[in-house]
Amino acid sequence: MSVDPQQLLRELFATAIDAAHPQQVLEAHLPADRSGRVIVIGAGKAAAAMAQVVERCWQGEVSGLVVTRYGHGAPCEKIEVVEAAHPVPDAAGLAVAKRVLELVSDLSENDRVIFLLSGGGSALLALPAEGITLADKQSINKALLKSGATIGEMNCVRKHLSAIKGGRLGKACWPATVYTYAISDVPGDLATVIASGPTVADPSTSAEALAILKRYAIEVPASVRNWLQSPESETVKPGDPSLARSHFQLIARPQQSLEAAAVKCRQAGFSPLILGDLEGESREVAKVHAGIARQIVLHGQPLAAPCVILSGGETTVTVRGNGRGGRNAEFLLSLTDSLKGLPGVYALAGDTDGIDGSEDNAGAIMTPDSYTHAAAKGLSASDELDNNNGYGYFEALDALIVTEPTRTNVNDFRAILILESTKHDA
Repeated sequence: MSVDPQQLLRELFATAIDAAHPQQVLEAHLPADRSGRVIVIGAGKAAAAMAQVVERCWQGEVSGLVVTRYGHGAPCEKIEVVEAAHPVPDAAGLAVAKRVLELVSDLSENDRVIFLLSGGGSALLALPAEGITLADKQSINKALLKSGATIGEMNCVRKHLSAIKGGRLGKACWPATVYTYAISDVPGDLATVIASGPTVADPSTSAEALAILKRYAIEVPASVRNWLQSPESETVKPGDPSLARSHFQLIARPQQSLEAAAVKCRQAGFSPLILGDLEGESREVAKVHAGIARQIVLHGQPLAAPCVILSGGETTVTVRGNGRGGRNAEFLLSLTDSLKGLPGVYALAGDTDGIDGSEDNAGAIMTPDSYTHAAAKGLSASDELDNNNGYGYFEALDALIVTEPTRTNVNDFRAILILESTKHDA
């Protein structure tokens, strides 16, 4: 088969990103009646690109304010775009959250609000609850990011420490009609988890948030503990009449991107195997992928090569060392250590927003030669994994993928390409 494995992997990644881009997916979901005044607010890594689509398609008066991550902005004429910090919130995110709440206060039942939501919104729209400081939220956020907590667990805590998440933004818009359009970056595509669900009812509890902090041994100040023990910390619950005119629409999800990549695989002559959205420690998820790849190479099961294993979701990294590397680099480093140069196996892991964790790369590529080439440079895959140094490992191999911000986000994308099986039928 005449194919450049690395080029195909890059094309699959580009296909996955394009399938979830606001320019491709938002317009068809906007209200049929696009006349009259609309207030646009938004938060997330795709917020600016989503705002551009609304400006282009809306026929009536448009105004508003959206917040996105530094470097993820896009030029808009009528909707203000502000940039703030992610994954740890900063003063810019705090200031814009206050402005967003002010913008939707005192609305009437004749008003319409469009809320553009995507991954990253939890950190970008940061407004601590009464008695909690930004420094408190920053400290807890950093601890959660290092703890290995799942995105659902992290967002449960974030919602109960917020004055804007967990349905509170939707409640503030009442009695206006609210249309939330969301790009999912979370396994399961739960509306309550995507950017901590600012406009949807939330069934989780403050007691659960406290249990999560205890589970991961995260120390919090007395003010935070007292707040979470107070009934006032509860989020807006299902059935609350203030959300009766709030509508939620999912416009892009990880599965769409995986399916688009699968079509591309078939066109190239490879059978796709979609594993779906996955959670868990990056290094452990990689070991499972390695086991499947090895079974395909050695036994032609569960499908025969040439094939591509596809998966998405959001893995986690429990930080043990002081190296550089996001969860996708960590996944690939563990995969490299597990496969140790298994012939005919290539892999790509990247974040569809273009940023792997807090680094400047989207991800990296592994080839059958990565393990030996790194060893020749004095790099041990297992040692670098102990130090959480996936970035440094693949940087030394000139194998990092740099895309710049993509202005969308359906989270991780992983593709393992297997050229052939060694199993021969008798």
